[in-house]
Amino acid sequence: MEATQKHIIQDGSSMFYHQPSVKQMDISVQTFDSYCTLESSSGTKSHPCPNNNITSSTTSFSSNGSPVSHSNNNNNTSHLSPDNNNSPLSGSSATNNNETELSLMLKDLETAMMEPDLDNSFNGYEFGQQQQQHRAASSAMYRSMEMISRGDLKGTLYECAKAVENCDVAMTDWLISQLQQMVSVSGEPVQRLGAYMLEGLVARLASSGSSIYKALRCKDPTGPELLTYMHILYEACPYFKFGYESANGAIAEAVKNESFVHIIDFQISQGGQWVSLIRALGARPGGPPRVRITGIDDPRSSFARQGGLELVGQRLGKLAEMCGVPFEFNGAALCCTEVEIEKLGVRNGEALAVNFPLVLHHMPDESVTVENHRDRLLRLVKRLSPNVVTLVEQEANTNTAPFLPRFVETMNHYLAVFESIDVKLARDHKERINVEQHCLAREVVNLIACEGVEREERHEPLGKWRSRFHMAGFKPYPLSSYVNATIKGLLESYSEKYTLEERDGALYLGWKNQPLITSCAWR
Repeated sequence: MEATQKHIIQDGSSMFYHQPSVKQMDISVQTFDSYCTLESSSGTKSHPCPNNNITSSTTSFSSNGSPVSHSNNNNNTSHLSPDNNNSPLSGSSATNNNETELSLMLKDLETAMMEPDLDNSFNGYEFGQQQQQHRAASSAMYRSMEMISRGDLKGTLYECAKAVENCDVAMTDWLISQLQQMVSVSGEPVQRLGAYMLEGLVARLASSGSSIYKALRCKDPTGPELLTYMHILYEACPYFKFGYESANGAIAEAVKNESFVHIIDFQISQGGQWVSLIRALGARPGGPPRVRITGIDDPRSSFARQGGLELVGQRLGKLAEMCGVPFEFNGAALCCTEVEIEKLGVRNGEALAVNFPLVLHHMPDESVTVENHRDRLLRLVKRLSPNVVTLVEQEANTNTAPFLPRFVETMNHYLAVFESIDVKLARDHKERINVEQHCLAREVVNLIACEGVEREERHEPLGKWRSRFHMAGFKPYPLSSYVNATIKGLLESYSEKYTLEERDGALYLGWKNQPLITSCAWR
């Protein structure tokens, strides 16, 4: 078994935005049709605030840099508030003219906020309400100007999200115009992430929940390009790759004495996870088992492989032949919400392993639909009596979180991802920009812009997944301590800022002590 585990690790490298008046009522919200590779719908869209009329126009900005002067910042805040004085950037995010303009506006606001009540002819209650609202708006504007003047991009993004949630159209439009000058897809990690979060806020304004995901589409690269992007992401962010490797270790342990092994992969993608496992099984003492893989994948993603699941099977089949592993592949081009037992082709006498790789968080649960496919799939798998079930998921809490907490969670989680990418890829590297746009941006936009059934990105922390697995009748299955120890050493060789923690039988992989990926096994 130790030899098998050793091969799993050794072979892992082949796996994985004219400044409007504040009192203006009809505002033109800027959408970014030509911004990066994301497409927002054009024309007039319904605004989530029914009393506001917003028309959509188009604009774009260059991704070649940013006027922000920046410095490295390694602080990772776990909470944002309007009064947060911590800034991820140093210096100003605007030109000298803009700084002067902001200073003058700040002075005007200070004067306005100190003015006495002049007109007592109004009804006292209504007048008081108006004064309260005016002062609150002035306070928010003053706070936002201060953040912008000191280059606090995270705080400014949060203020813009608050304005969006409060349907403050004038404040939203002004903040968007300011944020466009602060973000850059080739700048600091927070600037790059901010570009996509800004796109999400604009998209949230420009469309209703029922049409937003259709209006925002990531321009699909050709098949070979996407394969390259995914490979680069997994190499630049090893916690993805090693999350899969820890799952492979659990599978290898669970089937170490079996002659017939059936693996059901609920998101086969390009099949890269199984390269190291097939090689390891081929080197197993006493000879390899007969291996059958049932690969499930959404038929919408077949472009990525230029030939669908058949091509995945051919690639893995050739590898298995080279390793002396008897091999069979069955492709199932269907959405996970359509999976039924009879479509899985389970046979008697096989040792069964079921793999859920970064896929269950896409399944709608009881908060979205009465079908609750998230728990339905777990109960379905339990009926198969598998030897082991592996789960790899992002450690984030975005499923049922309201908009503002979800915005903050998205910012903190993905900022750590963007920071870690800088370790491997230069900021002006074209492949890095493509990786972030094609592999990460759509997730960020979906989390911020979409609600209801249109929001497909619905992460849960491991504690919630534990509850779901327990309710379905599963018990924890320990991960391989040998594989975990080897993964920890390899992570540290990438950068000392990568972290790995074993806790309660699960593996937490992250960046600067923020868990990003969790891996666990069940039976």
